[in-house]
Amino acid sequence: MSVMALRILINGSKGRMGQALAAAAPDLGLKVVAALDTGDDLAAAVPGCDVIVDFSSPAATANVLKVARAHRKAVVLGTTGHSAAAKQSLRRLAANIPCVWAGNFSIGVNLLFALVDRAAGILGPDYDAEVIEMHHRFKKDAPSGTAERLLEIILTQRKLGRKALRHGRSGIPGARTDSEVGVHALRGGDVIGDHTVLFAALGERLELTHKASDRAIFARGALRAARWVADRKPGVYDMQDVLGLR
Repeated sequence: MSVMALRILINGSKGRMGQALAAAAPDLGLKVVAALDTGDDLAAAVPGCDVIVDFSSPAATANVLKVARAHRKAVVLGTTGHSAAAKQSLRRLAANIPCVWAGNFSIGVNLLFALVDRAAGILGPDYDAEVIEMHHRFKKDAPSGTAERLLEIILTQRKLGRKALRHGRSGIPGARTDSEVGVHALRGGDVIGDHTVLFAALGERLELTHKASDRAIFARGALRAARWVADRKPGVYDMQDVLGLR
């Protein structure tokens, strides 16, 4: 499929990411054939596109995937805030179409994922793991989708379940255990997205940090994913696949 011919539908066009996608698409040779938001008829617009790029709301995700399946369209899914149970159900739907599903489309953040995976695999339980994220005061979900992915990586490497997570600490929680992973979500101002993974042992500390200063990095990454997924076989992919980091 020609890159120049790729037609995208933006769902969630009035949001910050939707606007950034529309602004970035022409420079990357992509054509926005529809820009939809809450209340618009997705099914009516989908036949004219090659890829649906969705940054709308968690409540809309199931319908997006069902419509994409009915019309055999690829999807780039960047919406966050789904519950763990909802994610399982949605992944089954997404597996029927070519779908890139990521909590963060920044190339730098996805390199961070790879580095954290490596570090968590090398550093043992004597290195305490903590994830800290900060976003603008308007963000509705916490932790961020990016922080959730970082936590998944650490939990998987350490063979821990989600019960190991500690969302902040207060009062007298007792000494930190080797089997817990701390999570801290900060909100304020106009911060686009800061993420730090900290591995602290007695005598040394390793910090891996990514800071975003321009929302366009996420738009460019999502549009890169749209080009990549357009002619893939059905399945759920992420940016590690798009960037060849696996």
